Amino acid sequence: MLRALVDDVVSWGESIDHLLECKTGQLMFEDFLRTEYSEENLLFWLACEDYKKITGETKMTVAAKRIYTEFVEVDAPRQINIDCVTRKGISENLSQPEPNCFDSAQRLIYGLMENDCYPRFLKSEMYQAVLEQAEQQ
Repeated sequence: MLRALVDDVVSWGESIDHLLECKTGQLMFEDFLRTEYSEENLLFWLACEDYKKITGETKMTVAAKRIYTEFVEVDAPRQINIDCVTRKGISENLSQPEPNCFDSAQRLIYGLMENDCYPRFLKSEMYQAVLEQAEQQ
């Protein structure tokens, strides 16, 4: 159990995908992003991952509207930083949402996290302390 956690913590430093595949990694990354006032990026990305698993038109429509209201629309409570073309495209697809209607925005946010937030996370005291602790096990 402990060895697996040590391996997880070490693997987070290898790629953002390893970090995002691990529930503990997600939670720690969210805590870090909260210190930078940008946790909406991860929360949006995770909401999109859950959205892709939805089957059924009604459930998909409800979930798409929730994601749009929470993250995409201008002045949303957790508004993500995407360009107006991407925002408009999502808005136009809301009446008939597809499983991939958030893909372009999700790719933008993933890129932002991968190239901006993730490198800072790896250098953060938070990650370094956990990594050091894990390596001492």
